[in-house]
Amino acid sequence: MLRATWRGILAHKLRLLLSTVAVVLGVAFVAGSYVFTDTLDRAFTGLTSGAVGDVIVRPVGGTGGAPLAGQGGTATVPDRLVATLADVPGAARADGRITSFGTFVVGRDGKLVGTAGPPGIVVSYSDGPAANGVPTSTLDSGRWPTASGEVVVDANTAARSGWRLGDTVPLVTSGAQPRVEVRLVGTAEFAGTSLVGASIVMLSPAQAQQIYLGGADAWSTVWVTAADGTSQDTLKAAVEAVLPEGYEATTGDAAAARAASRIDDALSFVTTFLLVFAGVALTVGAFLIVNTFSILVAQRSRELALLRAIGASRRQVSRSVLLEAGVVGLAGSALGIGLGLVLAVGIRWVFGRVGLDLGSDPLVLRPRTVVVALVVGLLVTLVSAYLPARRAGRVAPVAAMRDDAVLAEGGMRWRVVVGCALLVAGVVAMGGGLAGWTSEPTYVLGGGIFGVLVGTALLSPVLGRPVLTAVGWVYRRAFGAVGRMAEQNALRNPRRTGATASALMIGVSLVTLMSVLGDSTKASLDKALAEDVVADYVVSSVVGQGFSAAVTDAVAKVDGVQEVVRVRAARISVDGDREFATGIDPAGVVRVARPVVSSGALEDLGTDGVALSTTYAAGHGLTVGSEVTVDFAGEEVPTRVVATYEPDAVLQGDVTMSLQAFDALGVPPTDRTAYVVAAPGTDRASLQRGLDAAVTGLPSVTVADEAKYAAEQREPIDRLLFIVYALLGLAVVIAVLGIVNTLALSVVERVREIGLLRAVGLSRRQLRTLLRLESVLIAVLGAVLGIVLGLAFALALQRSLADDGIDVLAIPWPQLAGFVGLSAVVGVLAALWPGRRAARLDVLRAIATE
Repeated sequence: MLRATWRGILAHKLRLLLSTVAVVLGVAFVAGSYVFTDTLDRAFTGLTSGAVGDVIVRPVGGTGGAPLAGQGGTATVPDRLVATLADVPGAARADGRITSFGTFVVGRDGKLVGTAGPPGIVVSYSDGPAANGVPTSTLDSGRWPTASGEVVVDANTAARSGWRLGDTVPLVTSGAQPRVEVRLVGTAEFAGTSLVGASIVMLSPAQAQQIYLGGADAWSTVWVTAADGTSQDTLKAAVEAVLPEGYEATTGDAAAARAASRIDDALSFVTTFLLVFAGVALTVGAFLIVNTFSILVAQRSRELALLRAIGASRRQVSRSVLLEAGVVGLAGSALGIGLGLVLAVGIRWVFGRVGLDLGSDPLVLRPRTVVVALVVGLLVTLVSAYLPARRAGRVAPVAAMRDDAVLAEGGMRWRVVVGCALLVAGVVAMGGGLAGWTSEPTYVLGGGIFGVLVGTALLSPVLGRPVLTAVGWVYRRAFGAVGRMAEQNALRNPRRTGATASALMIGVSLVTLMSVLGDSTKASLDKALAEDVVADYVVSSVVGQGFSAAVTDAVAKVDGVQEVVRVRAARISVDGDREFATGIDPAGVVRVARPVVSSGALEDLGTDGVALSTTYAAGHGLTVGSEVTVDFAGEEVPTRVVATYEPDAVLQGDVTMSLQAFDALGVPPTDRTAYVVAAPGTDRASLQRGLDAAVTGLPSVTVADEAKYAAEQREPIDRLLFIVYALLGLAVVIAVLGIVNTLALSVVERVREIGLLRAVGLSRRQLRTLLRLESVLIAVLGAVLGIVLGLAFALALQRSLADDGIDVLAIPWPQLAGFVGLSAVVGVLAALWPGRRAARLDVLRAIATE
């Protein structure tokens, strides 16, 4: 049996190739996901390893000056402490350093370089090493900045900006000087690896102090370098012995470990995000594998019957099919790993479009990726082929030799029972997830959606009949006998038609889900801005980071401006919970917005008050009058809850404080947005020109009316949808190849039938039309079922997210109709190769085929 199975595999190479397609693509997504995230992990690790010293001295609670550590406070380390630290036992030297965020290079074309998410980082020049003697940067060209007015930028930013050595480079900053012009004197490689889309600007120490510390003789942090033979822990102890109160020391290894932990947390989301799509691809592939092996078993009925007749047992026949599936699984997995490397390049390009740029860093292929990909591909293939293998073993030899090998009569009943059970269980799980019955509602909801998808796929032979009949009615009138045959071919084997359509259904349902949610999110955003914001103009940052307060000051001086209300933001801790907080002027915010205050009053915020969203307050058992401790960058302040409110387009976070309270906490004085109220009777066109002039030369800041501001806020949603559509596109490609596969195998299975049709007068053109109509019928069925499911999922999710701001249901009907039309086009294209192959069959040989 083993020898016969191997010979059968080698004798049908085309069949083997068609069988591996689904496995290859599904495994490729798994391998590509791991390769991309491992490459991302290495890039982040390399970046942080060059961003810490042997021992770091900083204000208590500071970030340590690491580029990925997040927003730091305004507290600094005085310069006089540097000499003291350099003299401690075991220290080779000490260097003051300045690190700040929100500084970007303006390219030769007048646009910002690298603004789609990753930070713009500025550091002061120092020739001191990072931890363990690793250089923080390596000069690529030119020289280091030694005087004010000179700058060195990372090589990637320099290349993208178009500036060359000696050029005057504009910088936009979040410091007191919104725009600075400096001369490019060098380019450098930082941390010896990709900056993951971030840009780094290096200024002379004196200029960095002037721009970011108001000229103070101080530093963000001080790095103490260990002498030869001195450990970081020993040096830390010596440093702590001389530190005054209010400062702390940490080892570089500890700081790097904390950064690695934050990176792992961030990358776990990216990995999960990508593996979800890999799971979708594998699920789609599983349907196609089941379909493929079902067709192969039917085609090999005589062969299997002969094996049974000469003594092979049912178990041997089933094992023969499973062995072929194992070969397909291993071969497909191996090819999938290779394709996964190519796919990882594509994923890197997709994420690079939204700012997570890994440049040309080599990809990382770890042994774990190879093992997981092989195991997943093999298991999915074997599990998918199990039922066709059992079916092969159950066919009676004599019946098979008479070409009467048909599925057991209970097969459809079994599908209906299991499909209904999964469908009901999925709906219940979705309801439970939406109602929050468990502590992990997201996983329950995802499991429910999966159950509904699989249940619908099993029921597709029944659920799809009305669609097939409706399209068949059109076929009969438009194409006559050929249309009738196309309809009957699709209806005579509903399992095969349903399985092939289900693969496309899954992809289309998820695309529909994201389309509806995306449009609903944008419509809800438009509604919130229209209802919540009453200001005439909004000043905002295009990079999603704060901008210089001097910009708001300049806007306030424009003729025709009656009032400007600034809003700031920070990540702070409330009783240990890290939350997004908004800083406002309580008296001014009510003149540019319509906050809904549930209890208390925003006017009572003062310097020691905090307002909480009603949901957050209820979830933590807090009411007006409750005492909480607020912490930012180590600055802990006891505060009192003075109000609860409903989050809106202005008060977006769960925590709101006054600007004075932000200043007391040490939050950097950078504005997130500023709302402009025009004086009565002001000419709007003239005012717009004045506002635009106030931000001239600052491409990081825009001044927009309500419509333009709403369009700007929709852009991040469109970027996210771009990623989702690109990743879901692979599942759709697998489904399309599945249609090609099914039609191609169907042609092999129906050789005699095709010959007879040709013999009685069916032309080659009509034969190609017949297969094309069958293909379109399958594609349209998958699209219709997918759209119906996608709409149901989107409706449920939108209702569950109504309290989180997505309170408008927007259905893009033209786009959904386009999906159906595109599916029909896909059906036409999928039938090209099988149609040409069928049309070339020799009529006499086809009739003689058994």
